Amino acid sequence: MNITEALRDASTALRTADLKEPQRDARFLLQFAIRRPKEFLFAHPEYELTGAEQAAFNDAVARRTNHEPVQYITGRTEFYGLEFVVSPAVLIPRPETEVLVENAVEFLRENETTRFCEIGVGSGCISVSMLTQLPNASAIAVDRSRDALEIARQNAEKHNVIDRLDLRLSDVFDSVTEDAFDAVVSNPPYVSLAEVATLDREVRNFEPEMALTDNADGLEVVRKIIADSSHKLRPGGVLFMEVGFGQSDRILPLLSDEKWADVRFFSDLQSIPRILRAFRR
Repeated sequence: MNITEALRDASTALRTADLKEPQRDARFLLQFAIRRPKEFLFAHPEYELTGAEQAAFNDAVARRTNHEPVQYITGRTEFYGLEFVVSPAVLIPRPETEVLVENAVEFLRENETTRFCEIGVGSGCISVSMLTQLPNASAIAVDRSRDALEIARQNAEKHNVIDRLDLRLSDVFDSVTEDAFDAVVSNPPYVSLAEVATLDREVRNFEPEMALTDNADGLEVVRKIIADSSHKLRPGGVLFMEVGFGQSDRILPLLSDEKWADVRFFSDLQSIPRILRAFRR
C-alpha cells in the first residue's frame, strides 16, 4: 500500500464513521504512523508503507473510527505555536485557551520579574507557553492528578522551562503556602453535571472527567479559586480564568466585593465571553 492508497482508504473509513474532517485526520495519522512530515506525503505519494508502518496506521485509523481524538492517538498537539505531549490524563489544549495566555503574557510582560500560579496545570500548556514568552518569570503550577503533573513535567522539560516551574500535587491552593503572586491563571473544570451528557462524544468518552466537570453546577471550583485568589495575589495582581458558555453573568457577583476591581471578560474566536480578568485591589 502506498501513500495515495493509504490516504484514500483511511479517508473513506473515517467518513463512514461520521467524522467531520476525514482527509485531515487521515493525513495526521499517516504522518504519525510513518514518522514523516506532511511535506513528505505530498512529495512522495508513491511511497510504499512497510509492514510495521501499515500496521501502525491501521491501528490508528481503527481508534479514530471509534472517535478517539487524534491528539490522544498521536500523543501530540499544537498550542500557542508549540508542540505539547498529551495523553488521556489531560485535557486537549484548545484555541480559546490561547486567549488566556495572550492576555496574561501581555499583562505580565511589563514586569521586570514576575511570579504566577496556575491552578489545574493539566498538560502544562498555559504555564509552559507563558514561561517561554516571559524569560524572567517563574511559576508554581498545581493539579489534583499525578498523571497530569507528569505530562506537564515532560512538556516543561521539552521547552526548557522546567527550572522555572514548580509542579505540585494540590487541590486548588491547598499545597501553596506562598502568596503575593503577580497573577493566578486557571482553566478549571467548569462544565456542570447536567451539561456532561450534551458534550461531543470525543470529549465525553475520552477526556478526563475531573478536568471537565465539578459534578455540580459548573462553578464550584471557580468559586473556590476566586475566593482563595483574593488572599494569594498581591495588591494589583490579576486573576485570569477561562469560563464556560453563559457563565459570565453568574460569575460577576462573585467579584463584586471590595477585593476586586476592573473585572472584564475577553471573548474567544466565537465571540463567547471566555476569559475572566479581575484585578486584586
